[in-house]
Amino acid sequence: MGRKSSGRDKDEGAMDKVKGRAKEATGAVTGDDAKKSEGRSDQTKGTAKEKKGKLKDLFK
Repeated sequence: MGRKSSGRDKDEGAMDKVKGRAKEATGAVTGDDAKKSEGRSDQTKGTAKEKKGKLKDLFK
């Protein structure tokens, strides 16, 4: 089981944030509070992954 590169963590984080924004917007348009919440959660997860990637860069 290999470790992910910092670039991959940052890329996945950015993608999670984009997906989260889309889910949140969809939830807002449809009035689906669960979808909005899921979108916010995905954005938070994406931010965490991006920070993890940046932290890995510091220790290279």
